[in-house]
Parts: sequence; C-alpha cells; structure tokens
Amino acid sequence: MRAALPTIPVLHSEWIKIRSLRGTLGSFISVLVATAGIQTLTAALIGTAEEGSMGDDPLLAAFYGLNFGQIAAIAFGVSAFSAEFHNGGLRTSLAAVPDRTRLYLSKISMVGGLALVMGQLTALLTFLGGQAFMGPYALELGAPGTVRAVVGCGLYLTLMTLFAAGLTAVLRSGTAVLSILIPFILLVSFVVAGAAGGVGQYMPDRAGQMVLRIEPAQGDLGPWTGLGVMALWAVVTLVAGWIAVRRRDA
Repeated sequence: MRAALPTIPVLHSEWIKIRSLRGTLGSFISVLVATAGIQTLTAALIGTAEEGSMGDDPLLAAFYGLNFGQIAAIAFGVSAFSAEFHNGGLRTSLAAVPDRTRLYLSKISMVGGLALVMGQLTALLTFLGGQAFMGPYALELGAPGTVRAVVGCGLYLTLMTLFAAGLTAVLRSGTAVLSILIPFILLVSFVVAGAAGGVGQYMPDRAGQMVLRIEPAQGDLGPWTGLGVMALWAVVTLVAGWIAVRRRDA
C-alpha cells in the first residue's frame, strides 16, 4: 500500500493538468464566483425588503448562492476526471504513472484538496458578502450556528466535487455525469423528499445542507450526521471509481 500513495511529482502533474485545461480551471473559479456573487447580488436586491425575504431560516438563506455554486463544483469534479477519458488521456497518464491506484489517489487528493480550499474561501466570502447587504437582518459571524455553517458549506462543496469526480471515473463520460447529477440535485432530490417522506432526507444534497440550518428540519439527521450521510455518498462513488480505473482497459 505504501507504494500506491500519492507522491509530490504525481500530485504536481495533476495540478498542471487542472490549471492547463481552461474548462476545468474555469469551473473551479466559478465555484466562488457563482456562490458568493449570486448570494451578494440577491442580498443587495431584496435582503432588506422585510424579515425573512430570503427564506424562513436566516442561516440557510445566508448560503442561498450555494444552490448555484454546487453546479460549478459538480462541473469541476467532472471536468477534472473526464479529460482522462478523451483521446487516450488515461493511457498517457498510465505511461507516466503505471500504478493505477497511485494515479487515482493522486488525482482525487489534488481535486479534493483544491475543492476544500476553494470551498472554505467561498463559504466565508459568501456569508460575509451576503450579510453586508442584509441591514438590520444581518447575522454576525460568531452568532449561533454561523461558524458551523461556514465550515459546513466549504465541506459541502468539497464533497459534491468528489461525488461528481468518483461518478465520472465510473461512467467515463463527463456528459453522462452532468446529465445525471444536475437534474438529480435540482429536481429528483426534491421530488423524492416530497413523495417518499423520511427517505428524502438521505439524498446527498438535502442531507449535506442540514449543516446550514439554525434548527434541523424534521427528520433523523442533525447538522453533522447529515454531512456524514453526504460523505458516505461521496465515498461510495470514489470507491466505485477506483475499482473501475483499476479493472477497465485504458
């Protein structure tokens, strides 16, 4: 197992791949732009209209932009992996790093590490930018639940990125994964939550967003247990992706 661990040169090569692909780099930057930008713009437009104008839960409303930023996070995870499955990219990578497990872990480590850094930065700027325009309804950083929500938002974006990356490794098609995940997150999750009662709380996005609420919604999951359920979704796809990369032909 020691031989399969990521090494600095392999991690550096993965960083070069990410920054060299305009689509991947663009989606990475878009996580911040979409989440913090839409949050700040929305708060500036309607934040002081009346109490609760952005939602009944003011803490969850402080991260309204996450609904859009998570799409960019999915796109980042997908594009970072899908490049390996075009024009013999995986064969080229394996020629440089023959150990498939090392290659996979290095790519996951780099994608996850970048997503974590960007996620935490995005979460903080989203909260501060939005609350700056909320007037008398603004939440102070340090108010009950705010620090937990900021940290949780960054972890949510990281897990969503890894969830998408693992699924891309399984399906080997960025188009297929985007066609599945975006409707799943935006539509199917809400339909399941409404039709299946308690089962819906275990959908990855709904479970993960428990950490953003002042008071947990009705159900069995609390802030951190909800994020834990989302982490399990990500782990399942990442393990499945590792199996696929190891067993399938390049």
